[in-house]
Amino acid sequence: MSEPVQVVRIGIVSISDRASTGVYEDKGLPALQAWLSSALLNPIEFQPRLIPDERPLIAATLRELVDEARCDLVLTTGGTGPALRDVTPEATLDVADREMPGFGEQMRQISLHFVPTAILSRQVAVIRGRALIINLPGQPKAIAETLAGHPAASGIFAAVPYCIDLIGGPYLETREEVCMAFRPKSAQRPNQS
Repeated sequence: MSEPVQVVRIGIVSISDRASTGVYEDKGLPALQAWLSSALLNPIEFQPRLIPDERPLIAATLRELVDEARCDLVLTTGGTGPALRDVTPEATLDVADREMPGFGEQMRQISLHFVPTAILSRQVAVIRGRALIINLPGQPKAIAETLAGHPAASGIFAAVPYCIDLIGGPYLETREEVCMAFRPKSAQRPNQS
């Protein structure tokens, strides 16, 4: 008999001066929630936040989501370009215990298949405690492309479940038609179908 699917707590953070003040509608949070809900079999407890591009506030929000809300995974969207107000990577590094550079490298690799300006992206991923924090692009289409990938480049989410395993989080199970999680055979559940 297989083990029950574990609940996962996911922080989703949209970082935008204009969306946080109501100048335009935020599309990042709905895009993240929709993609994650379609990709994961686990019940999800979302912890959404919509905040401006303020480095101390971004860092404080990430700390709160990991340390107090006990999120296993935190995904941010927005604020990763070269503009003066783009400070999400710096704020993310401010709260890091360890950096995970492969995620940023792969996100840029994926995005370069769609836009030459992907080289301007500064997304990072880090571990804080027992949580993985990843900076994603700001556009809903780019969020989905980065997470799921495409025929020429694997999406980053395929590696997320195993990373969460390794840092002591819940066992994430994915819908293979959306995103197939990769785990070494030794890390798979024995009764996995």
